[in-house]
Amino acid sequence: MNTIFLNGLAMHTCGSLPEAGAKAPEFALVAQDLTDITPDTFKGKRIVLNIFPSMDTDVCAASVRRFNAEAAALPDTRIICVSMDLPFAATRFCTANGIENVATGSGFRSDFGKKYGVEIADGPMKGLYARALVVIDEEGKVLGTSLCEQITEEPDYAFVKSLLS
Repeated sequence: MNTIFLNGLAMHTCGSLPEAGAKAPEFALVAQDLTDITPDTFKGKRIVLNIFPSMDTDVCAASVRRFNAEAAALPDTRIICVSMDLPFAATRFCTANGIENVATGSGFRSDFGKKYGVEIADGPMKGLYARALVVIDEEGKVLGTSLCEQITEEPDYAFVKSLLS
């Protein structure tokens, strides 16, 4: 369990992010077209999981836009923006914002949040995901993780670049 903060209010995650060097937990997320996204969907590519509470917040929206802009500079890498947002909301957001270079994955019918230790267990955001990054290599091994202690801050974009350079 990790402690994260929302404007000074402590909240806790249901577990911890996977350890660097470990095999990434299997997952199934729901794409905008309601099909499943799994690690096999991007087999042979590096995966960046940009995890956050909801695209309907300024900070989360900014992270999706930023990763969309930077995706082309990360060869053989697929970025998946993961939240509890329904696929319909992700489609609306991506269409309105010209998001074409990242995938979105909804955890609304999966145990992703528990497997990755990012589901918020208490407080006003209970059931949503903490803001975190998980970078996975082509073999399915976790290269590194980053958890934002302050949920209102953007993720560490330089962290991702440092692992994939």
